[in-house]
Amino acid sequence: MIVLGIETSCDDTAAAVLDGSGVRSDVVWSQDLHARYGGVVPELASRAHASQIVPVVRAALAQAGVERPDAIAVTAGPGLMGAVLVGLSYAKAASLGWGVPFIGVNHLEGHLLSGLMEPGASGVQAPGFPFLSLVISGGHTTLYAVHGLGEYTVVSETVDDAIGEAYDKVARMLGLGYPGGPLVDGLAAQGDPRVIPFPRPRLARVVAGERQTVDDMSFSGLKTAVRTAIERNPLLAPADVCASFQQAVVDVVCDRVRRAATELDMAVVLVGGGAAANSGIRAGLSAMGLRAVLPARSRCTDNAAMIAHVGRLYLSAGVAPDGLDRTARSPWAPGGAPVRQSR
Repeated sequence: MIVLGIETSCDDTAAAVLDGSGVRSDVVWSQDLHARYGGVVPELASRAHASQIVPVVRAALAQAGVERPDAIAVTAGPGLMGAVLVGLSYAKAASLGWGVPFIGVNHLEGHLLSGLMEPGASGVQAPGFPFLSLVISGGHTTLYAVHGLGEYTVVSETVDDAIGEAYDKVARMLGLGYPGGPLVDGLAAQGDPRVIPFPRPRLARVVAGERQTVDDMSFSGLKTAVRTAIERNPLLAPADVCASFQQAVVDVVCDRVRRAATELDMAVVLVGGGAAANSGIRAGLSAMGLRAVLPARSRCTDNAAMIAHVGRLYLSAGVAPDGLDRTARSPWAPGGAPVRQSR
């Protein structure tokens, strides 16, 4: 089955073609126009998607040597609704024109299962269920227990800032620019993580009156600690600030993954989302003793290959394609309604 994937959830217009042998093409057009505003402007993102989706899809099909796919998978949420609707509307029109089925895919589920798409890139074989999956990006930081396709429970999540959001805010404090993740990561490699003892938040979760062992995450306080340190000592080297901040993030993430793996007796963790490209996080998770399945960096940021991958999994499993009444959804938890892991 040859599947065309379409992704327009935020500020990347993407199309990809995937079949049983792997990814045949993967085209991404990034909207650099948002850098001047220090963040994504939803209206501008939607307009840019509308102007670029046709040439991006054509380029993906041409690179794959495909005139018409067997099916279409498209992001149907969560994301910026105006942006999501551009891709969803295009997919419906293409489905009608080509006479092929289409299926709406959860954007987060694309990241959640992206490690299964090309597991060889991380030097490990594709794991079987169950396993842990860590989705870390500018808008999401959640650790899932994955029991099967569409069967996900939340083990730990951020209660405030997502990791990528915290990186963007620290970059803004230091005047580095946007997006902040790669800039902070690059400077961190030049600094000393021992210079500033930033806090490692440990939040207790209480469910049904009982304290849970695997705690949620928080990065808002860490971000505030960075601001306080800069204000108290303006002479701090930006590289040392970045290195110390990044080490704190890595320690928190690895702590939650390690404890979840022990409690749930899972030895594999998949990682996805834009922040999964961070060198510190990749190194930290790889050194934990678990099988860390890390997608290639090109598959960490928003891309249509992961959407085509999830769509193909569902269609191959016999899930019925969507009709033209399919609507965009936000919020939308992977696999359906949010479910907590009970322990």
